[in-house]
Amino acid sequence: MAVLKPQTYMNEAGRSVGPARGSYRLRLDRVLVIHDEIDLPFGDIRVRLGGGLAGHNGLKSLKRDLGGTDFHRVRIGVGRPDSTDPDIVASYVLGKWRQSAAEGRELVERARDAAERAVLDGPSV
Repeated sequence: MAVLKPQTYMNEAGRSVGPARGSYRLRLDRVLVIHDEIDLPFGDIRVRLGGGLAGHNGLKSLKRDLGGTDFHRVRIGVGRPDSTDPDIVASYVLGKWRQSAAEGRELVERARDAAERAVLDGPSV
């Protein structure tokens, strides 16, 4: 088992995850990605195998450099702004959370626990 914290922005995560996968000779279904998800309400956490990209540039980068989307995901709900304007959505995703620091810490801890369960017990999809 290995843990990789890419030193790229999320939008270019595939640039580091792809070569790391190759170095460890991992099947795609042995890769677990933890990422934000605006299509889930803040605080929701879901684990799944594969799925669409939903316009998420980081997932597009991962698909490109991993060669597919059949990797496991821990999706962390951050909510969606009341707009579809790409600039407003980008500002929302890249901006500060509107929730308290305590709520943010609790969400990160629950996401960590979900990722740990996925690795140790296998993702429940």
